Amino acid sequence: MKTFQDVNGNTVHLSFSKKAFAMEPKHVLIICRYKNQWLFTRHKKRGLEFPGGKVEPGETPEDAAIREVKEETGAIIDSLLYIGQYEVIGSNEHFVKNVYYAKTKSMEKYDQYFETDGPVLSSASLTPESLTDEYSFIMKDEVIQSCIAFIKENHVL
Repeated sequence: MKTFQDVNGNTVHLSFSKKAFAMEPKHVLIICRYKNQWLFTRHKKRGLEFPGGKVEPGETPEDAAIREVKEETGAIIDSLLYIGQYEVIGSNEHFVKNVYYAKTKSMEKYDQYFETDGPVLSSASLTPESLTDEYSFIMKDEVIQSCIAFIKENHVL
């Protein structure tokens, strides 16, 4: 398990095991690929980030992942793989988020995307040095870097 502080000063525990934390995941983050490119969404306030969001009542985290990717990018998931989960503990918040890796097979264009300005494709290396100000703070902590390294090490890309 990795432990670090995020940019907001919260303590983050990252695990590549299932059910690593006592709390059920109420959020999802999906690291997406489409035609050998990273698939981001442009959040209206935070900037470029991978799709994600809350698990709705009666929904599994996997269902939420599929829904969030479609709502925020118009993409249809071809394969979804559980990567891990992380716990965020702050003075005003405490939650667990599942992380998935998804390959998408197609994209539909929407007139409006939920909370975002829609999809953005990129071939960027996603190294800490390449994450400019146009990227969300979510992209800049150790969760993303560790999960991408895990995906590469396990030959999932």
